[in-house]
Amino acid sequence: MTGMNRAVSPVYLSDISERDKPWDIHRAQAEAVEALYGVLGYQRYQERMGACSGRLQFALISDGDDGVVPHLQSAFFCRVRTCPVCQWRRALMWRARFYKAIPEYLNEHHGRRPVFLTLTVRNCAISELRQTVDQMNTAFKRMSQRKNWPGVAWVKSLEVTRGADGSAHPHFHVLMFVKPGYFQGKNYIKQAAWRELWRSCLRVDYLPVVNVKTVKSKTPTGDTLADIRVAILETLKYGVKPDDLTHDAEWLGELTRQLHKTRAVAVGGELRPYLREDEPEDLVHDEDLESEMAATEDDPRLVFDWMTTVKRYAQKLAN
Repeated sequence: MTGMNRAVSPVYLSDISERDKPWDIHRAQAEAVEALYGVLGYQRYQERMGACSGRLQFALISDGDDGVVPHLQSAFFCRVRTCPVCQWRRALMWRARFYKAIPEYLNEHHGRRPVFLTLTVRNCAISELRQTVDQMNTAFKRMSQRKNWPGVAWVKSLEVTRGADGSAHPHFHVLMFVKPGYFQGKNYIKQAAWRELWRSCLRVDYLPVVNVKTVKSKTPTGDTLADIRVAILETLKYGVKPDDLTHDAEWLGELTRQLHKTRAVAVGGELRPYLREDEPEDLVHDEDLESEMAATEDDPRLVFDWMTTVKRYAQKLAN
């Protein structure tokens, strides 16, 4: 009978899968946001986030090298705009879509060159965020219709950061593609000219900060697709940093009201036939878009439950 009452040490998801360590981080962040919604009286959001990603089911799929890789098969997601878990999953889905679409696009549009563009405005009061974002979207539409606009294809995402004084700093990340002769032609736009172009389209009396850089190959083999993937990581990330979401309850509440039913990602130009711009519905199967591996009924399953006491996902053992 010796040892029959010995406690069994839990098996944690982050210990058996390096690639799944972000689950613990984002779920703990979601708990913090959920608590603030409770303070604000946002009961519906609090309840939805409380149930979000509480249980994860994975299939163990062979990696082709005598090993197995856990692939998520089922989970409930609350889909709240400000949920750190759902922000992360949406970004993964957008990236997976882009990774799938870009090779086809570049194969049919030879010589297109990627450029990464960040467009900013002065900080605004958080209560004026929606108005400011509408102004920015209108300005971007004007800019994309100008004769000297070089982008023939682009994807644009909105990020909002919190200012030290509680203001909001909305800005666009844009990954665009230009024609081969852009960098040598007379239509090449220098950094200072980009600022003036954006100012003109915004119709403001100050020069906004604009950053533009060519996505150049940094690999010995000149792997353009690999470098585009890096730019995509910067373009399609979180809409609001989790630290900003949990800094102040009142700021979070106003942010939630201001961003309600606003679009986070937009696609334009030649990319439209290759990349859908509707919000991803399925937040589970990002791996299926990025990999040829797919789970079968014969693959073993593992289930992990969120343990709020230790802020980690632990394996649910059979009774």
